Amino acid sequence: MHEENKAAANGCSKIRSGAQNGAALLALMEKTGYSMVQQNGQRKFGGPPPGWEGPPPPRGCEVFVGKIPRDMYEDELVPVFERAGKIYELRLMMEFSGKFIGVCVSLDNCRLFIGAIPKDKKKEEILNEMKKVTEGVVDVIVYPNATDKTKNRGFAFVEYESHRAAAMARRRLIPGTFQPWGHTIQVDWADPEKVVDEETMQRVKVLYVRNLMISTTEDKIKAEFNKFKPGVVERVKKLRDYAFVHFFHREDAVAAMSVMNGKCIDGASIEVTLAKPVNKENSWKQHFNGQISPSSENLLGFPNKEDGTQKSLGKPASLSVRLNGQHSPGPPEVERSTYPIFPGIKLTPISMYSLKLSHFSSAVMHLDYFCHKNSWAPPEYCLYSTTSQDGKILLVYKVLISSIADDSQSYFMPEKLCTTVEDAKELAAQFTLLHL
Repeated sequence: MHEENKAAANGCSKIRSGAQNGAALLALMEKTGYSMVQQNGQRKFGGPPPGWEGPPPPRGCEVFVGKIPRDMYEDELVPVFERAGKIYELRLMMEFSGKFIGVCVSLDNCRLFIGAIPKDKKKEEILNEMKKVTEGVVDVIVYPNATDKTKNRGFAFVEYESHRAAAMARRRLIPGTFQPWGHTIQVDWADPEKVVDEETMQRVKVLYVRNLMISTTEDKIKAEFNKFKPGVVERVKKLRDYAFVHFFHREDAVAAMSVMNGKCIDGASIEVTLAKPVNKENSWKQHFNGQISPSSENLLGFPNKEDGTQKSLGKPASLSVRLNGQHSPGPPEVERSTYPIFPGIKLTPISMYSLKLSHFSSAVMHLDYFCHKNSWAPPEYCLYSTTSQDGKILLVYKVLISSIADDSQSYFMPEKLCTTVEDAKELAAQFTLLHL
């Protein structure tokens, strides 16, 4: 028996009542041949197991189990989990409580968001700086500024070799302890890209094209993508510095992606990938049922479309709205105080889309924000009126939501009329958000 195994088991016996608990863990290790190491507030059982050959299991093979009773340890957990298959590694935290457990796919996040980076820094400079102070750096992802391709957007993503390496780096990069180039940076988890099943992706015939020049037109994009095979492009929808290119046939879309990725259009080197369809119904219902976690904002997984320090793979505050019974969806509580501008304060131009959801106090702004984040067309409001019996003009808006990626359209109109344009528009946005 390794000394570290004994130490881990003995450490457990001090926490659990009875010497038999420590003995049970020792018996488990003797029986299975797994090792056990206690470190950083958790105890690791296995990883790899005895006789394991080859690399560790790929990402997606780990589940998170919560609400484990305090008096339950590996000797009881391992037999339960082994019913599902061979255990590669089990990491047990020391402070879980409760009587019922919950199981979900573990978020094996290996990417950090780094904000407030000087915009004149290149990828190589950022990569070297991150390697100086953190271990396990695999790559740095930097996006060019929408208006000036010689500058970055003020943020980057750092990819690490493992979730553990990323977690240790996040601790190391806590603001105030590390100031690259004399700047205080922002550090947090990057939100994971939306996972779309392979069967769905096999049907996609729309390409997502980013890093375009603001001045590049839809006609120019269509002409460039038609060069490799004339007439294959059905239409192009461009929004600021990115676009969606729709093809008549999937095979042409795949071929164009291979040919056009990295090509130069109007002086900008473009990036081309298959567009990821958005499940509008599920994403909106989850959001307004309060089920979206703080790391689920960008449902497409695409980078932020504007400059700023938004964590492109999303992190809004979830809405604290009540949609049951007769309650109308209202905005979350927003701090609306005003503050004086002191001499010397630096004001930086930003886009509203680089802000968090908690900065908006109206449903109209929420709807616009989410349409942008999902890469849908902006909501279209059509105003209608009627006259009441007492002669008042009553108003209602109909809202059109168009998905650029799959060319679908949906109309929404509340069943109530309003006396002012502002109230009618707000009610229509609330109704749309509720029913999407």
